[in-house]
Amino acid sequence: QVQLVESGGGLVQPGGSLRLSCAASGFTFDNYYMSWVRQAPGKGPEWVALINTDGGTTKYADSVKGRFTISRDNTKNVLFLQMNSLKPEDTALYYCARMPSWDTPDEYDYWGQRTQVTVSS
Repeated sequence: QVQLVESGGGLVQPGGSLRLSCAASGFTFDNYYMSWVRQAPGKGPEWVALINTDGGTTKYADSVKGRFTISRDNTKNVLFLQMNSLKPEDTALYYCARMPSWDTPDEYDYWGQRTQVTVSS
């Protein structure tokens, strides 16, 4: 069965960094586009970063562009999100998701259990 398991969340001060990981199993990882999605308290889900199958193409939400970097290791079936210059407004539950189509980043068929990122002094 498809499994996506995130790790790496936590509490960090503004301006700090965190690296999220997502271990994938149960499907052919390098056949799928992947994304990182977050949901802040009281708000709907928001995709923050997308990556194509070989990692050569990425796309970012304007709110994180220049601060976050998505990457993948297809030899180990792992997706990453490097988050730098974190702001309090980045506080949210973050999860990785498998995307059926590049053109519909708000749609995904599997997602992980979520990991909390809190940015606060």
